[in-house]
Amino acid sequence: MRILFTAIIFYSLFTPHGVIASTAKVQVNGFDVEYELAGDGKHTILLEAGGSAGLSDWEPVFESLTKHAKVIRYSRIGNGGSAQIKKNYSSEEYAAEVVQLLKVLKVEEPVVYVAHSYGAYIARVFAATYPNSIKALMLIEPASEHDVDIMRAIDLPRAEKEIAAIKLDDMKNGMSNQYLDFWAKRPLPDYPQIADIPVTVIASVKKYKKPPVLFFTDQAREMWGDLHSKWANAFPQGEIVITNKSYHYPQNDEPKMVVTQIVKLLERTQ
Repeated sequence: MRILFTAIIFYSLFTPHGVIASTAKVQVNGFDVEYELAGDGKHTILLEAGGSAGLSDWEPVFESLTKHAKVIRYSRIGNGGSAQIKKNYSSEEYAAEVVQLLKVLKVEEPVVYVAHSYGAYIARVFAATYPNSIKALMLIEPASEHDVDIMRAIDLPRAEKEIAAIKLDDMKNGMSNQYLDFWAKRPLPDYPQIADIPVTVIASVKKYKKPPVLFFTDQAREMWGDLHSKWANAFPQGEIVITNKSYHYPQNDEPKMVVTQIVKLLERTQ
């Protein structure tokens, strides 16, 4: 596992679990996109990976979910086994490509969108932009434009130094999705308006022995849980799940819990 501090999201990017043999590829906007579709049921689940991760990010829970619904996992263009192109993408562009992917796969019904980390930012944009294409939403350790607010509230001078360093590191990568979604926008974007649908948020407050930056301190972990609790509870059909048994990858550390919560979300979905 390698550590990469990027824009607002200060998380480790997961190294995929080997090669998934049963994947296929389709053309989206002229580029190859790898995906896997399996299972059957009343609902269709779309799995959106985080950061630079691909579809293998969902390996610990994919098979179990196929027992409850039709499940699609895919790698965004530039990630996993999809076309490796050099292009900066915004969440709006990624969301638009999700629409095209579902069209190519002939998925006409609204999906239950399950997304992790930066993928959750894309899912929120999708839910706000294409409300007729989504009927439920789960965000797992979701990226938030308010991460920097947490750091600044704890120690403003130190936060500004750490944020500046992270921003520079992010820009050096040359291909930064978060740059277009956060640093390049003024004012800083806020949570988009999402329709009254079932929403579940899973947030981890597990504490770090040696926090590398303010964002991982004990105080920040508590504020992180509180931030997402307030956001989830603002929805008429919102639920929050707080865990202290995993860090940024509950689907890896607590796959049974994640599957259980997704099944509960399906049961709450019309």
